[in-house]
Amino acid sequence: MKRRHLLAAALCLLAPLAASAGDAPAPLATIESLDVPRYMGRWYEIARYPNRFQRQCVGDSSADYQLQPDNTVRVTNRCRLADGSLNEAIGQARQLGGPTSPRLEVRFAPAWLSFIPAVWGDYWVVEIDADYRWVVVSEPSRRFLWVLARTPTLDARTEGDIRTRLVARGFDPEKLVSGRQDDDR
Repeated sequence: MKRRHLLAAALCLLAPLAASAGDAPAPLATIESLDVPRYMGRWYEIARYPNRFQRQCVGDSSADYQLQPDNTVRVTNRCRLADGSLNEAIGQARQLGGPTSPRLEVRFAPAWLSFIPAVWGDYWVVEIDADYRWVVVSEPSRRFLWVLARTPTLDARTEGDIRTRLVARGFDPEKLVSGRQDDDR
């Protein structure tokens, strides 16, 4: 009888752990392929998960991508600070895998530190519009998330559809903060 009570108690204690393990999202899937030259140019931040490297940004966040002769990508991130000044960070991205891989990694540390794996962060394209008008970017742990567009805003229906699909991908759209562009003032 004591064994049954111990077994029952153990099952009660382990049940929440089993449930939470079963609730873990599937590994993050990316799009099948990325046309890197077509991806180049300016992207405006529509929404993002809060993160430490953008905490000082109050709006006008954008990213410019420029393909380099060595097939790396120059990344220029900009945002407006509370005092009205513009903050700019210049980095480098490189593809992981073949020439159409949607998995990239990016670094903003100095080039002389590029040999250290920890200075590179994953940049995975998980959704993109067929016409490359908007994109969703994240990384395997889903800790970071950006919704970007070629224009400073997206129509409400498109943004709502993206948010709905994010839930199916294991993201919490409630954590998203909207990117504020000049047009929003």
